[in-house]
Amino acid sequence: MKLEASVTTIKGIGSKTEKLLNRIGVYTIKDILLYFPRDYICYPDPVSPAMVAGEGIYAVSGTVIGTPALKKTGRMELVEAKLGDSGGYIESVWFRMPYIKSQLKKGETYVFYGKVKSKGRRFGMEQPQIYTREQYRAKMETLQPVYARTEGLSNNIISKAIRQAFCDLPLTYEFLPETIRKKHGICEYNYAVRQIHFPDSKEALITARKRLVFDEFFLFILNIRLQKEKRAQIANDFPIQTETVIPYLLSHLPYSLTRAQKKCLDEVVSDLKRGVAMQRLVQGDVGSGKTIVAFLCMALMGENGYQSALMAPTEVLARQHYETFLKMCKEYGLNRKVVLLTGSLTAKEKRRAYEAMQIYPDAMVVGTQALIQERAVYDGLGLVITDEQHRFGVRQREAFAGKGSHPHILVMSATPIPRTLAIILYGDMDISVMDEVPEKRLPNKNCVVGVSYRKSAYEFIRKEIANGHQAYVICPLVEESEAIEAENVTDYTKKLVDYYGNDIRIACLNGKMKPAEKNRIMEAFSKCEIDLLVSTTVVEVGVNVPNATVMMIENAERFGLAQLHQLRGRVGRGHAQSYCIMVDNAQSKSSQKRLDILNRSNDGFFIAGEDLKLRGPGDFFGIRQSGDLAFSLADIYQDADVMKQAADEVGELLERDPELLEEENRILAAMIEENREKQMNL
Repeated sequence: MKLEASVTTIKGIGSKTEKLLNRIGVYTIKDILLYFPRDYICYPDPVSPAMVAGEGIYAVSGTVIGTPALKKTGRMELVEAKLGDSGGYIESVWFRMPYIKSQLKKGETYVFYGKVKSKGRRFGMEQPQIYTREQYRAKMETLQPVYARTEGLSNNIISKAIRQAFCDLPLTYEFLPETIRKKHGICEYNYAVRQIHFPDSKEALITARKRLVFDEFFLFILNIRLQKEKRAQIANDFPIQTETVIPYLLSHLPYSLTRAQKKCLDEVVSDLKRGVAMQRLVQGDVGSGKTIVAFLCMALMGENGYQSALMAPTEVLARQHYETFLKMCKEYGLNRKVVLLTGSLTAKEKRRAYEAMQIYPDAMVVGTQALIQERAVYDGLGLVITDEQHRFGVRQREAFAGKGSHPHILVMSATPIPRTLAIILYGDMDISVMDEVPEKRLPNKNCVVGVSYRKSAYEFIRKEIANGHQAYVICPLVEESEAIEAENVTDYTKKLVDYYGNDIRIACLNGKMKPAEKNRIMEAFSKCEIDLLVSTTVVEVGVNVPNATVMMIENAERFGLAQLHQLRGRVGRGHAQSYCIMVDNAQSKSSQKRLDILNRSNDGFFIAGEDLKLRGPGDFFGIRQSGDLAFSLADIYQDADVMKQAADEVGELLERDPELLEEENRILAAMIEENREKQMNL
């Protein structure tokens, strides 16, 4: 069996399962081995039924009381059983699993593992896993992988397929020199891949993960630096001859730019006037005013007869930028064509956009990834801007740049990355930082609360909506998970609909929805047609809704601090006072310490720095920064030390062998070429 072989060569995988695996991006043996778990089940100590104090995931130990009953409800069969001891009992039910009745013996002792739910005045378990005490003790010594799935594809199917692949395929793959592994205490690749899926212990998992994280950073940084050498001295084909429009616009704006905005604008304009094409990243904290800087730069390019284009991560945000630019051009008397190009436009609207891009050589073009499609042809594209870099890969950026003759590239990001890390991650770019927020914006009022505060929070949201405002509720999961104890948008939306009734217009949003549906909901929310939006982190860079004044984040302890800061940046964008309520479900000392940083500060760069200080080697359970660059495992905050190690090794390697021609680097050179598409898409 070869790594490139189809997953159907794995015993037990037929055409139906193959199609399901294809839906999660798994086509080959290599794909499934590199489909890493998103979480792990850490089996808790068993408790007696009397010790069940609330809803959550429990291991309940006791004796089966009475004979389990098999009942029929319509066409569905269910089994009911009571597990108890002298202190009480807990009821359990299994749907469509009639064989459970014969599996459970009256008077025998078992451990039921699963989710406990409230059943009126009692607690009950649905579909719990059944173990003998000996079996459960063995489970407690292991960590069970939890994989991201699609409908119809169980965690068990993925896990079994990976185990079978390991049985059938002896791995021999290794590319890191032994000297590097010894220097940084990095384990061998085969060991890492096996242990990341089926760790022998938490320590083994940490060791395995460090190796794979190092690999991701090492290959990514190496690819970036090799590309930088190729782009270093590209001539500027778009010289700036006149620059009167920026002073004119600055004198007419109803506000003054902040010191940070002015400094950033000066750096960009200086780049545009240099003899080489610009490659610059603008890091601006949430609400720091990056959009006006982008508009001013695009206006400058138009004044000199060149086109410019801005690519946004969502259609709603692209349309908002378009409407803002259109309004400003009209208000300030700029005779400039503003063009919108997104995937949802009708064929007629797209045709008009394409025609405008050919007719107006100084046009400002705003859109989504439709801007880099084959039919999008520009006439003298001198500046390309991508909004929110971590949503676009290097490949998209270069495809965008390829639409012109080496245009200037400006990347804008609201992700607060400490400068030392940004220099490593964006090694091919110069960096500007916008670390101030305009004075007119009121800082968010933050609070970290426990679950007992929920009802008070709901009533506060009701009050804000009654005053004409809107609110978000953020949950970490799309739907209920048997393995992860956290709130999900599907059930939470139903809960809030039951709570508020018809008084409040509520909608649900998550990343699994089709793009058209997501756009429809976000558009409705931005138009104030929805009062309360229950969402996953998909809203992180989605839409600007100045009327939204409250964000409530459930399971705040499961998010990284930088991502929480990004999320709460969705409110506080208007003139009204805004609030962020972070619900700490864990309420442990460590989670309280972390979340208190957000409670005390609205400075994204300070928060990111503090986040770095607090992370430990085992902190990757549940707090990965899902909004950052799309690494499979690596997290730029918690893995900052590993990233620095990888960057140092890349530097030494390229200094010694800049073109990777030495024999010992041949495998590495081949890997870079083989994985270029994956690396470019990060």
